[in-house]
Amino acid sequence: MTFFNLRSLRLRSGEEFRDEQEVELEPFELGGERYVPVPEKVRAELSITQASTGTVFELAFRAALYGPCQRCLGEATVERSVAAREYQATRPDTNELRSPYVSDGRLDLSAWARDALALALPEQILCRAACAGLCPTCGKDLNVDPHEHPEERVDPRWAELERLRDEL
Repeated sequence: MTFFNLRSLRLRSGEEFRDEQEVELEPFELGGERYVPVPEKVRAELSITQASTGTVFELAFRAALYGPCQRCLGEATVERSVAAREYQATRPDTNELRSPYVSDGRLDLSAWARDALALALPEQILCRAACAGLCPTCGKDLNVDPHEHPEERVDPRWAELERLRDEL
């Protein structure tokens, strides 16, 4: 876990602190699958600006995630550029003005970077845009072996119900 000590900063209103940090990213689960950041540590630009009513935090980095394709379960890698912003009020009277990443004078860069990366991910992580997925009948990878299965014959005893279903 990577933390930044906020107590070491002595910023006045309108002043800004900029630094490059090495942030450790932890693996996480998405849709029941485990995704691993590659590499585990990324270089991130951290900017802290003191405003008259609170502090504005900005974090920017580029990261790649490695894990299974959500269609064919093959290997997939997704790269994203992330730019995140948080605000912590000087005297927060509601939870909306309090950042969940600031606690005891420390900024949790790892948790913030993980959450920002998760929000930047596409709806589905795929090995390629045209991934054909798995065959719903036999489970084979349709990218490797594109095929179709012959339509099953309907039991003649169910033919009348099939006809009714087609009419509805």
